Amino acid sequence: MNKSDHILIVDDDEEIRQLLSDYLQSAGYRTWVAADGKAMREQLDKVQIDLIVLDLMMPGEDGVALCRELRTHSDIPVIMLTARGSPLDRIVGLEVGADDYMPKPFEPRELVARIKVILKRARSYPLQAARNAPGFIRFAGWRLDTQARQLQRDDEPVITLGSSDYLVLRTLIDHANRALTRDYLLNNVYSKDSLPFDRSIDVCISRLRQHLEPDPRHPTLIRTVRNTGYMLTADVVVEE
Repeated sequence: MNKSDHILIVDDDEEIRQLLSDYLQSAGYRTWVAADGKAMREQLDKVQIDLIVLDLMMPGEDGVALCRELRTHSDIPVIMLTARGSPLDRIVGLEVGADDYMPKPFEPRELVARIKVILKRARSYPLQAARNAPGFIRFAGWRLDTQARQLQRDDEPVITLGSSDYLVLRTLIDHANRALTRDYLLNNVYSKDSLPFDRSIDVCISRLRQHLEPDPRHPTLIRTVRNTGYMLTADVVVEE
């Protein structure tokens, strides 16, 4: 763990903000706090944040809206906190771009453990591979900027991918028109034993489909291959 890691805690409950801030500081992190979306944006403008702990249920802009907004321009890892514990709430949080999900109440030591895992994962893409990666990749009308991890189609808004989504997409692109098993994706994108949820690959695929497919419920670009996994069906052109 890098002691310079900056964690931003976004929660409308002042007591929870302070408790989490104190605990994370005792674990060696530098912490910043925000009570709402406006304060979160102000902190992000001032400080280079490494990870955000974001409450789902807040008055005004809730955690889902804030996470969705964040993913339009940033891949900062996000852990979503909520008093709700249903699988649907968890999936909604993950589908809008959260990297992990913790229902309240939770054990602070578990939060620290998950922060370590997610920061390690976010930094797991090999630096040398990143340096040697092509500048741009084109497929199915899309253009992927491999340095900025951004997608764009024609004059549509730029989409900034989170680290997990980018690595899954790169793996599919590198093996275009070939079915990849979930185990292969897990082994090449993550370390299996570090995954918070066993549906992480499926959730990444769901997010990518939301970005790439005209009709995500009936995908044609990222196909599900029965009893195998997933396949990107596209011709790929690499631009140096």
